[in-house]
Amino acid sequence: MQRLNVPPTNHVKVLDGQGWVGLIDHLGTEASILNAARVSFGKLKDSVDEKDVKLLEYLIENRHTSPLEHVVFTFSVQCPLFVRGQWHRHRTWSYNEISRRYTEIDIGFFTPPSLRAQAEVNRQASIEVEGFDDKKMLEKISEHNNQGLALYNELMAAGVCREQARGVLSQNMMVTFWGTVDLNNLLHFLELRDSEHAQSEIREYAVAIKKLIKPLIPNVANYFASKGQSW
Repeated sequence: MQRLNVPPTNHVKVLDGQGWVGLIDHLGTEASILNAARVSFGKLKDSVDEKDVKLLEYLIENRHTSPLEHVVFTFSVQCPLFVRGQWHRHRTWSYNEISRRYTEIDIGFFTPPSLRAQAEVNRQASIEVEGFDDKKMLEKISEHNNQGLALYNELMAAGVCREQARGVLSQNMMVTFWGTVDLNNLLHFLELRDSEHAQSEIREYAVAIKKLIKPLIPNVANYFASKGQSW
C-alpha cells in the first residue's frame, strides 16, 4: 500500500521543493463541456473543432458555467497547515486529509527559504525587501519546529493521546490531503489564488495546478491567456 504523503507520478514541486501538488484523477474533457452545453439538442461529439472552440469561449465569456462542472479533477496536496487553512476556505471542493488523530508517522515541517517584511499599507500583505537579514530568524524557525516535534514525541512517549499531543505542532507542519473540484469552481480558485493579492505560498500551488491541467483543457487555458492571465 502506497503512503499518502508520497507524491503521485504526475506532480509539481513547490515551496523550494518542500511541498507538492499532484493530479490523481480527472473526469471529462473539453468535449464533455461542449456536449453538456448542447445536450438539449440531443447531439454528442467526441472531438473539438474550431466552431466548438468559439462556443467554449462564448460559454466562459457569458458565464454560462454549468457545462464546465462536468469536468472534475482530484489532486493530492502536501502543504503547510497555514496554506491548508486558506485552501479549505474554498468550500466548493471535497476534502479528505491525513489525520494526526490516527497516525504519528512522517511528520515534517516547512521552513521558508526566505522571509518577507510586512507591507505598511496593506495589512494582509507582505513585501520582498532587498538585503533583509533573515538567516538567524530562519534558524530560529527551524529550531522551533524541531522543539515542537520533540515535545510531541515526549508527550507520545508518556502515553498522551495523539489528538491532544498534536496541539503542540506548529502551523508550519506539513499536511497531505486530497481535494476534488469541478472545472468551474477550480477556475474561480485559480483566479483568486494566482493573484498578486494572494499569499505567495498558496499562489505557488495555483501556478502548479495550471501546469498540471493545461494539457487537458488547452482551449480553456488559451482563452484565459488571451485575456492576459498567466497560463
